[in-house]
Amino acid sequence: MAKTIRLTVAQALVKFLNNQYVEFDGKEVPMFEGIFGIFGHGNVIGIGQALEEDPGHLIMRMGRNEQGMAHAAMGFAKQKRRKQMYACTSSVGPGAANMVTAAATATANCIPVLFLPGDTYADRQPDPVLQQMEQTVSLTTTTNDAFRAVCKYWDRVTRPEILMTACINAMRVLTDPAETGAVCIALPQDVEGEAWDYPEYFFQKRVHHIDRVKPTERAIEEAVKAIAKAERPLMIFGGGVKYSEAEAVFQKFAEKYGIPFGETQAGKGTITWEHELNMGGVGETGGLAANTLAKDADVVIGVGTRYTDFTTSSKWIFQNPNVQYVNINVSRFHAYKLDGIQVVGDAGAALEMLDEALGKTGYHVSDAYAADIKAAKAAYTKEVERVFHIQFGDNFVPEVNDDFDYKAAEKAYKEAVGETLPQ
Repeated sequence: MAKTIRLTVAQALVKFLNNQYVEFDGKEVPMFEGIFGIFGHGNVIGIGQALEEDPGHLIMRMGRNEQGMAHAAMGFAKQKRRKQMYACTSSVGPGAANMVTAAATATANCIPVLFLPGDTYADRQPDPVLQQMEQTVSLTTTTNDAFRAVCKYWDRVTRPEILMTACINAMRVLTDPAETGAVCIALPQDVEGEAWDYPEYFFQKRVHHIDRVKPTERAIEEAVKAIAKAERPLMIFGGGVKYSEAEAVFQKFAEKYGIPFGETQAGKGTITWEHELNMGGVGETGGLAANTLAKDADVVIGVGTRYTDFTTSSKWIFQNPNVQYVNINVSRFHAYKLDGIQVVGDAGAALEMLDEALGKTGYHVSDAYAADIKAAKAAYTKEVERVFHIQFGDNFVPEVNDDFDYKAAEKAYKEAVGETLPQ
């Protein structure tokens, strides 16, 4: 019979989180650095007590606004390339509701964040609890049900033993490159403090391996056929290149074949903007170089991008009637975007396989296209320099007539601080 240890649900949860690790390319790190929290009814006695008694290696960081701390957790996970993360805990009702927008942002951007909102009493005593959202059609519905629509996994621990399956499934989603996003485990206020004899194996060290999934040979062959005949190819890298830690592989591939590339908002900063083939942002929030080349591109190679409306200018920026898409993405869902060739796999592994196959064709962009790339980059750089050195002052003339009264703004600023606007 398995040995057990008697803990409250909250104590068991904290102990479990302390024993989760992530391994990627042979490097192992603790999965959770800590917990952001704002404490009140619904979590102060449960998780608050558990963290006070034995936080383990988890760092407790007090928030000042639930949405703000949840967005900070998302930013942390993004900077850690989805290998480490934070959990976020709040009180019942408005505190939990404040995190819903952040959960939606995390899910939309495929960033792992664990949400642990306090919930109303599972035994419904007392009822209603302070700030409880009472739904007359179903007393099982609480504010935390709002997380269902914006999370990749949602659960509610109404009995102590449910915590085990809830936690295992939460870790499954948080460490899945294709399905990761916000995860919510709602914790009723009374259940958090209930004790149960948990099996010791539940708290053993677990290492969650993030493997580099390779695409099929068939997918690579289809991609090579499309690229090998391309006259004006353009690559686009998104956050998937960053999370795969494939920036060096991506850059080497682009340089080898002379293919220019644009960046999405999620991908920005992965490869230095000064690189001769980096055309900058593409799409609605893009710039002159990438969008100039995108207009006539005949093959678009998207690597780790989900092709948002900002990236594609709502599917308008690619105007070549015969344009084809090669979509390299660990998510099958995103690989199907724009009816492209689906290369489902890790960005780094896929690019290495694609390079090996494409290299046998002797492919390289033409000298004429290389000249167009250079010209587009030069025009972009020149425009950046011009805009950067524009000075705002008494004689400033706006390039776009937006009906903004610059004279009045200058006067108001001077009256407020006693000096003219900085140049």
